[in-house]
Amino acid sequence: MRQRLGRAGLALGLVAVMTATGPALAFDGQPASTRAIGPDDLSPMEALRAGARQYYSGDKAAALGSLQYAAENGQPMAAWKLGEMYAKGDGVQEDDLKAFQYYSQIVREHGEDRPDAPDAPFVSSAFVALGSYYLNGIEGAVPKNEPRARQIFTHAASYFGDADAQYELGRMYQNSNSRMAVRWYNLAALKGHVGAQARLGETLYSIGSSEKKKARGLMWMTVARDQASGSDASWVNSLHEQYFAVSPEPVRQMARSLADGWLQQNRPDILTAQQVPLPQ
Repeated sequence: MRQRLGRAGLALGLVAVMTATGPALAFDGQPASTRAIGPDDLSPMEALRAGARQYYSGDKAAALGSLQYAAENGQPMAAWKLGEMYAKGDGVQEDDLKAFQYYSQIVREHGEDRPDAPDAPFVSSAFVALGSYYLNGIEGAVPKNEPRARQIFTHAASYFGDADAQYELGRMYQNSNSRMAVRWYNLAALKGHVGAQARLGETLYSIGSSEKKKARGLMWMTVARDQASGSDASWVNSLHEQYFAVSPEPVRQMARSLADGWLQQNRPDILTAQQVPLPQ
């Protein structure tokens, strides 16, 4: 989810940057008039741009009004940002039901948009967030519904190719269907999803019937460990240590060699950073 939010958040940030040096817009969050905002004041896209600029300048109260106007008039990027704000309590009181409603709006209005459409990252992100709410439920509002969550994740994973959705499907299948778990984890792992790389390695190691197959699993855990950062670092490191500790030396050596080869081909920046000695 962190990578998904990062990509979508970056896109919203670019909207703010693109409008930061432009002229002041009429819809700037100031209570200059008591009348309702209408189409003569701002277009939905202009409201989105105003909301992005206000949000990233720290005026989240003003951003809320701009984004709400944009979302009510068909801007999925605005609805997505509102969902994130309510889900995290970011500038507003945390409210999972409101977040759920904004994500539902995006899915309802844009769920069949083309996967290469400009707003596709926000649509697929909304699918994943909605699936997570169905998976865990919202007390007193949305009951847990695992089949519905799986259906939503599957659409985002298959139609949009969303790595977070693929990862969530892997998690759902890991304890019941290793083959399906490996399938979904592998798709996300090849996109660089660190969590999927770690869980793919764990699953492959657990079902591996030879040192070579177990080394393949340890290789993916090593790749994930070498890239993990932030909130992922702790659990990924612990997972790697757990399986590294019980692996015979030939498996360790084979896994390290495979991991170095993968990193060299796919993430040479990581491998180079590992080989540069730190200053004394």
